Amino acid sequence: MANALLTPTAVTREALRILHQKLNFIGNINRQYDSQFAVAGAKIGSTLTIRLPNQYTVRTGAAIDVQDTDEKNVLLTIATQKGVDVEFSSVDLTLSLDDFGTRILEPMMTVLAANIESDALSMFKDVYNQENNVGSSATFVGILNGRKKLVDNLAGSTNLKCNLDTQTNVDMVDVLKGLFQDSASVSKQYLEGMLGRTAGFEFFENTLMPRHVTGTDDGSGDYLANSATVQTGTSAIIDTGAGTLLKGDVFTWGSVNRVHPETKVDTGQLQQFVVTADTAVSAVLVNFEPEIIVDGAYQNVTAGIANNAILTKVGGASATHDISLGYSKDAFTFVTADLRLPRGLDFAAREVMDGISMRIITDYDITNDIFPTRIDVLYGFKTLRAQTAVRFANN
Repeated sequence: MANALLTPTAVTREALRILHQKLNFIGNINRQYDSQFAVAGAKIGSTLTIRLPNQYTVRTGAAIDVQDTDEKNVLLTIATQKGVDVEFSSVDLTLSLDDFGTRILEPMMTVLAANIESDALSMFKDVYNQENNVGSSATFVGILNGRKKLVDNLAGSTNLKCNLDTQTNVDMVDVLKGLFQDSASVSKQYLEGMLGRTAGFEFFENTLMPRHVTGTDDGSGDYLANSATVQTGTSAIIDTGAGTLLKGDVFTWGSVNRVHPETKVDTGQLQQFVVTADTAVSAVLVNFEPEIIVDGAYQNVTAGIANNAILTKVGGASATHDISLGYSKDAFTFVTADLRLPRGLDFAAREVMDGISMRIITDYDITNDIFPTRIDVLYGFKTLRAQTAVRFANN
């Protein structure tokens, strides 16, 4: 059959299909498409309000104890527009769709997917649950301990995903030789990098997983809380110490234990926190998540930070380590919105697939018989429920 002139819709759909296939982190988290921009198009800086699940307290006894519904939400800004710009020739646009996809769209979508995915993976710095194994190879028990953290935080015990950095993938495949795949899974089609399912996770190898460099604080506990009153919230006054704390560093406060999210019973385990802003040497204030809440429906710890409570950073001083990430689907969200589709061009189309909106625009240069083309995605991302994600710090 002779090749036909490729249509805007066909090219856009094929480009979006290839992009979607390559997003093995974004492809496994909550993806939202904001259709309010379908007509006029969105701009960088547009914001969305996303509601979080409500929580309530339980009474004991017959007497009614009415409580307010305290709805919490987060604002997500559609902050980034990324794209790839190329030129097509008239000959290019008379290729078959398969040829066009292999020669032109595949390399374009590969680099675009890598840059978008890398952006989204920066959300690891919002995650405070960490299975700490810095300086050592990944272990099977470490993966199981990470899963325990998720189950304990009500992430569920099924449909959990885990993106492995390439070295951790080597370690895990070596530990679990022959155990990753069953015959039923082999027969299915998965996203790129799909490895298989074991230890309660569906595993993906991802070359874009970041590495984290910790602050110079050595974790010996030289930073102490410094306040005459018990501190709560997302920041704490501290005595000056010797080192720095960097955004993404994980630490604990002495005697601040995690409670069960529903019964509010002390679990006997220290609550982990993550630093949300870099500090200098001899800091007097540290900012962190999660918020310390000591009562009510959203209570997450047994007590606030008492004076002289020890801040203990995990991971060592200036430690550089790999990051792998286990999570439930709703731990993170990735949102795209429609960009404006101008008229009067040779070639323009916009398509949505599985919550991802993409626009392709082509004009015609009559002098050189070429088609300058731009492919764009407008997006934002946000950590929604950090408690349902866990970091694996290895190597």
